[in-house]
Amino acid sequence: MLELNKWFFVLAVNFFILLFILNAILFRPLLKLFKEREDTVKGALDASKEMANKREESIARLNRELAEARSKAKGTFEALKAEGINTQKEVLSATDSEASQILDKAKAEIRAEAEKARNALRADIDKFSDEIVRKLVRV
Repeated sequence: MLELNKWFFVLAVNFFILLFILNAILFRPLLKLFKEREDTVKGALDASKEMANKREESIARLNRELAEARSKAKGTFEALKAEGINTQKEVLSATDSEASQILDKAKAEIRAEAEKARNALRADIDKFSDEIVRKLVRV
């Protein structure tokens, strides 16, 4: 059977004293260090998740603002395009009417010149006919 002598009790007391000293000096600080490390990692993970959520919200907000800006720019572009088309129509209309006026004026000038030329030729026709008659009579 098991003998219990004084060395057994000395070793048991020594074991418990060493366990108490190691617990105070080594185990508690290590456990505290592990707990702090776990809390730090957990805090970093939480902060990372929070930043990821903020990033997603910022991206969504940015996309909304970009869509609004595109829509606004498209509306402005369409308005300016319509204004440009109207201005173009007005300019073309004004140019067309001005060209018609110039063309009518040119036609009137050509008619006047043609009438002058006819009148000049009529006067010359009388001279030429008289001359032709005289030449024919001489021959």
